[in-house]
Amino acid sequence: MWETGDMSTTPALIETAPVSAAAMCCTPSNRTPIEVVQAESLARTFRALGDPARIRLISLVTANPASEACVCDLTEPLGLSQGTVSHHLKVLIDAGIFAREKRGTWAYYRLVPGALDSIAGSLLSA
Repeated sequence: MWETGDMSTTPALIETAPVSAAAMCCTPSNRTPIEVVQAESLARTFRALGDPARIRLISLVTANPASEACVCDLTEPLGLSQGTVSHHLKVLIDAGIFAREKRGTWAYYRLVPGALDSIAGSLLSA
């Protein structure tokens, strides 16, 4: 409905029918929602990724030419103690993001192949 009055000073108003929130949203998805167990597992993984030091660890390890690193290679760049770095690495292992390989007295850490793709895929393929 147009408002009456001088059109040069009064803007035109159009009356519209109410639109439901569902109609205003994006195109509906054909995907099924994530199940409770999968959501809980994914949340544990996201908690593991929720610390900036752990994100840096992933970056440092994957940037290494050998795609692996020892704790001794990671303490200085992170500016954290060996014990703290080891704790963060254990959290990443428990989340299935890193794997640990013992070589003599040293342990080397690397990204589990496909781990980050799997995390992203869990959200997109449900």
